[in-house]
Amino acid sequence: MISRLGRLYFELLYARRGDPWGFERREYERAKYERTLAALADRRFPRALEIGCSEGVFTAMLAPRCDELLAVDVSRVAIARARKRLADTPGVSLQRRTLPEDMPTGMFDLIICSEVLYYWNADLLLVALRSFESALAPGGSLLAVHGRFASRTCPLHGDDVHDLLARQTSLSRALSATEPNYRLDRYDKSPA
Repeated sequence: MISRLGRLYFELLYARRGDPWGFERREYERAKYERTLAALADRRFPRALEIGCSEGVFTAMLAPRCDELLAVDVSRVAIARARKRLADTPGVSLQRRTLPEDMPTGMFDLIICSEVLYYWNADLLLVALRSFESALAPGGSLLAVHGRFASRTCPLHGDDVHDLLARQTSLSRALSATEPNYRLDRYDKSPA
């Protein structure tokens, strides 16, 4: 089995068309984004990391809740589009990175993985999970949200991702929601 869908897959996908998943126009995405923000309650985050930011649609919604938001994606095309979208948004930094190998340094109060972890196989996901746990500041949150659709290209199903996180994380599950089309889980790190 492949370890992940690689950078070339995403570069070609974004080169063919903008917004390939309909993040801007689909009601499913809007409702999921609102539910994701609600899962954060009224918290404000000094430093946050968004993994798989794509073209920055959700990034723009998350940014007002963060002092600093580092949003990363494997695709240069996606990052270029996100830079245009977020050019006037304070506190946002966008970088092309391949995670978990190129995990940013420092501690984060929030790490969000939305519709991205099923692109990795279970072994790579476990490596990433350990990196996320180490990079999470005391009292910080790891939020994962993934679709529950069938895929012939993704190494994992969204339910597999969330089941694996639940079994393998050292963090405490603070919130869990299973909807017909997606799952959402928030894990919190002990305040120290």
